[in-house]
Order: sequence, then structure tokens, then C-alpha cells
Amino acid sequence: MKFIQTNIRHLRVLKGFSQEHFAEELGWTRSIIGSYEEGRSEPSIERLISLSSYFNIPIDILVKNDLRLTDTTSFIEIGNKRVLFPVTVNEANEDLIEILTVEASAGYLKGYADPEYVEQLQNIKLPFLPTGKHRTFPIKGDSMLPVKDGSYVVAKFVENIQDVKDGRTYIVLTKDDGLVYKRVYNRIKDRQSLLLYSDNKSYFPFEVNIEDVLELWEFTCCINTQEYDKEELKLSSIVTMFQELKVELKSIKS
Repeated sequence: MKFIQTNIRHLRVLKGFSQEHFAEELGWTRSIIGSYEEGRSEPSIERLISLSSYFNIPIDILVKNDLRLTDTTSFIEIGNKRVLFPVTVNEANEDLIEILTVEASAGYLKGYADPEYVEQLQNIKLPFLPTGKHRTFPIKGDSMLPVKDGSYVVAKFVENIQDVKDGRTYIVLTKDDGLVYKRVYNRIKDRQSLLLYSDNKSYFPFEVNIEDVLELWEFTCCINTQEYDKEELKLSSIVTMFQELKVELKSIKS
């Protein structure tokens, strides 16, 4: 188990616990904690389950990922057993955001919960963004004009679906429809659902049960790439444009 030794110690330290206190929390002994942290033994599946339940982190994350790259603000709980690693930083401790290209978006429904999938996405810095976890999504089609096909939307992760604000636009990931960009209306209180509208009236609105919503990202700004040819919009070119801000960038508060 590649990272379990360092992860146990890291998570304990984040909690501010001594080995004795941590052992009391789990109903173990201090010597057991010490043996795991020093690599003299590895936890059984039963104890891995206990650690997973205590921290609300999936077992595969505990075992396969180096959690020392995170801090206390780097875990966001989704449902009961999923962890998003929301904040990536560069050497200068500046927040980075991931770019989801058109090609990468095809696998997003399967990969959104996989840290390895997220880690392979290109990162950029946009210093004007407000605090919070952001990601960049490609726009397909003309359902949200004037945001055109081929544009990119930078959006902020919504931790609690109850916080959806009527009439604002969101990137919504659902079990059946995958990624969509829509204007959303909150009907959770009376119908346990969201109503999704297109700004292009040629498209009909539809309703999504909140149980089918996997992720929700609130619009921050639009990056328009319409002036560029498709040949120019390779990943390396997109990253360069973002970094040098050679794009049209405008805030839309509606």
C-alpha cells in the first residue's frame, strides 16, 4: 500500500492529534498507530475501513494517493464517499485551475471522481478569479447564445446543491446527460429537482432530479475563442492563450 504510511500520519497531524489521542478516537492503541506511521506494519482491511469511515475518504484514495499534497481546505465531501481535490497550487503557492478540453470532456462523466484523471488535466493561473475551486469547461452547440460553440466557461465549484440561485448559469454534470451548461432554477424544496433552461429558445427546458446531479459549477466568466481557427485550438495553444490572456474575457453577472 504505497502511501498509507505517510497518509495516516498526515491526516492525524491535520487533525492536530497526538498518536495517543488519535488511537483513542479510533479505539486502537498508540503502538498500532506508531507501527503504521513508521511502516513496520500495514493496516488490515477492517482498519482501512475504520480510517475511511473516520475521515470520510474512500479507501482507494487513502491507499493510492499522496495526501501530503493537500491541506485541510483541500477536501470537499461529495455525498458519502467521494472526495474532490479542489485546490492545486504552483511553486509560488498560487491557485491553479484545470482546463477541460473538448477531447477530455468526453471522458469526464467517468473520470470526474478519479484523482488520476483530474491530475492529468492541464493547469493554468487566472489571478483575477474570486476565491474557491474553479475549472474551465468547453461549450458545445448554440443552446446558450451569445456564448457560442467552442467557447470556454470558467466556473466555481458549488459545494452544496441547496445554494443554487434562480436564474444563474451553471455547468451541471448529471448521470444521464453528462456535462451541460444551462440557466438553472431551484425547485429542491417542493420537487427535489432543478429546472434547466437554454437561453436559445429553440431548446426546451428540462428537469433533473437532484439525486442525478453529480457536480455543479457556477459560472464565473466566459472565454471566447471564436476569432481562432480550429487548427489553432490545440491544448498547447489554448493554454498559451489563457496564460497570455490573448482571448476575449468578460464577466457576465446575470
